[in-house]
Amino acid sequence: MPLVANSKLPTFERLKQEGEVVVSRDAAIHQDIREMHIGLLNMMPDAALAATERQFFRLVGESNQIAQFYMHPFTLKELNRGADAQAHVAQYYESFEQIKEQGLDALIITGANVTQPDLSLEPFWKPLIKVIDWAYDNVASTLCSCLTTHAVLQFRYAKKRRPLGFKRWGVYSHRVVDRKHPLVADVNTRFDVPHSRFNQIDREQFESAKLRILVESELAGVHLATSEDGFRIVFFQGHPEYDTVSLFKEYKREVLRFTQGASADYPPLPENYFALHIQAILLEHRERILAAKTKGKSIPDLPESLIVGSLDNTWHDTAEAVIDNWIGKVYQTTNMDRKKQFMDGVDPKNPLKLTG
Repeated sequence: MPLVANSKLPTFERLKQEGEVVVSRDAAIHQDIREMHIGLLNMMPDAALAATERQFFRLVGESNQIAQFYMHPFTLKELNRGADAQAHVAQYYESFEQIKEQGLDALIITGANVTQPDLSLEPFWKPLIKVIDWAYDNVASTLCSCLTTHAVLQFRYAKKRRPLGFKRWGVYSHRVVDRKHPLVADVNTRFDVPHSRFNQIDREQFESAKLRILVESELAGVHLATSEDGFRIVFFQGHPEYDTVSLFKEYKREVLRFTQGASADYPPLPENYFALHIQAILLEHRERILAAKTKGKSIPDLPESLIVGSLDNTWHDTAEAVIDNWIGKVYQTTNMDRKKQFMDGVDPKNPLKLTG
């Protein structure tokens, strides 16, 4: 069902151009369809801020639930941002105070860049805990992506992530290990998920915290898990929201860091992502770059035109199905809450107003 363009956020127009169903607020008002309000705490760095909006908005908008989706992006003021990103946030994002006042049906929290050896030292640590604690008491379900999964496991369950000693980077095969859970209903029992991280929460840590593991990979570890009740908190350790080109863009950034001297090592290729002929192109380009650096010559451009059209996406359909199941469960849960409020004599649209 449609996303409602409840602001002038450019992401809505971009998704509309891609063929997604986006309706204006005026059009939505005249449709007798249930509203669902979903927050997006976007903690991603400036370069990925808008792309992350699109990725999660798209997945929500592709849900089959009969509802109009109002998206409410916000961020944390403690995150350091450049002038352009700060202007974007100031113009289009809501504040956490507004979010709390208006309320949400569900919340999605993205990952973030880290700079400290321990997550508790990051400037976003305490503000993030406040958001998650508020959501636990006031929102039907909170979906945590990657870094946020690691943060919640640390502060709520005392399980610190483990440094891998390398970057887990690529697209990995996963298997559903709890086929009866509603989040994986009608989902392929095997499917791919992209990962990109240097740290990991291991299966044993999820188990000792009494969390429910739903999906895991022999190579990449646990991807999807939930809180003890099976729904209040949903944990992603991978990145099912990624676009087809996301890992390629990340690879480009890593190559640029190497050419600019910010990284001492040339980045390895993401695993199981590039076809063999693309790997050959990129390895040949690597030799050209190394030769240019040795001779002090200009760095050749990455041959994107030979690559982008050959990239495959082997994860989006399953990501869409999982999010649809999640939204469906939120829909059912909040409908039950609304019915109870009505039976108790409270107007679900205004809890301060009695119905009778």
